Amino acid sequence: DTEGLLRIKEENQKHHRRAQRHQEKKEKIQRHNRKLGDLVEKKSHELKAQYEQLANLRRTHILELTSVIFPIEEVKISGRDPADVSSESDNAMTSSTVSKLAEARRTTYLSGRWVCDDHNGDTSISITGPWISLPNNGDYSAYYSWVEEKKTTQGPDMEHNNPAHTISAALCYATQLVNTLSLILDVNLPKKLCNRQVNTGGGSVASEFCGENLSRHRFTRAVKKLNANILHLCFSQHVNLDLLHPLHTLRNLMYLVSPDTENLGR
Repeated sequence: DTEGLLRIKEENQKHHRRAQRHQEKKEKIQRHNRKLGDLVEKKSHELKAQYEQLANLRRTHILELTSVIFPIEEVKISGRDPADVSSESDNAMTSSTVSKLAEARRTTYLSGRWVCDDHNGDTSISITGPWISLPNNGDYSAYYSWVEEKKTTQGPDMEHNNPAHTISAALCYATQLVNTLSLILDVNLPKKLCNRQVNTGGGSVASEFCGENLSRHRFTRAVKKLNANILHLCFSQHVNLDLLHPLHTLRNLMYLVSPDTENLGR
């Protein structure tokens, strides 16, 4: 029993010395972890500062881009037709005649039906200038209606007042702006849209909205892709969801690049 007790004491002493060595290793590891923790915290603060600096730089570039090259603003559509004023000044016309002429001027025959194009009191959103704008409600049916009417109607050339040109130009500029914003913000877009003529080995890839008269299916498909990309950018920059609408192309863009968007550049 005495010899056994001595062996147990010797083993306990060995275990105690080993425990001391383990405790020293534990304290050394804890000091190393604290040092690494302080370094990680320091690097995290530096990274956060770099992100803020990068966000401010992106924001500056975007605001410069949208103020110099792609200004987007709300345009008030004229409330009165100038022809109404001239008609009202003619005392020879009765009020019923004036109203009928005004109604005729605001009505267009497209695709086998009469369409009222009176936008009194409405607004539109312009891009690159007040002369290139899109309807505020996201209704671009005037484009493919004009294309379909052009295919079936033989008449005088009306290219100078073609509504399809304004709509396609605005959508093409919007596509170009969205693609540029995705590069500045480093955000991958869910839909691929081309905004310029690209020559490849197998031929050329045309812009989605410029260069030819698109069919209704191709046009609406391209518009949906553009709206999806814009919404994706808005979500990435934490734009207030209450301001967004799936069909309001340029208005959503206007909210995205607004100086009031706090998280622009994140």
